[in-house]
Amino acid sequence: MHTKTVIVGSAIGLHARPAAIISEAVVNAGVPVTLSLDGGEPVDGGSALMIMTLGAGNGAQVTVASEDEAACASIAELIQQDLDA
Repeated sequence: MHTKTVIVGSAIGLHARPAAIISEAVVNAGVPVTLSLDGGEPVDGGSALMIMTLGAGNGAQVTVASEDEAACASIAELIQQDLDA
């Protein structure tokens, strides 16, 4: 399992728009990807609703995990960006 911990870059956190962009990228990757906060339960990265349940605000640390290293890296990169810009 590949994991990468990154800082949420979106100014308002992982709300509806960033969550939709991230979940679409996970679905397009075609492999399971999970997201979790430190010590929290992992959620399905392919579900915008599940991503929003994390409550990850700007600056929160999110761990991305997947069996596919490229998918893990690309989703981690998205989380670090300000997807509201």
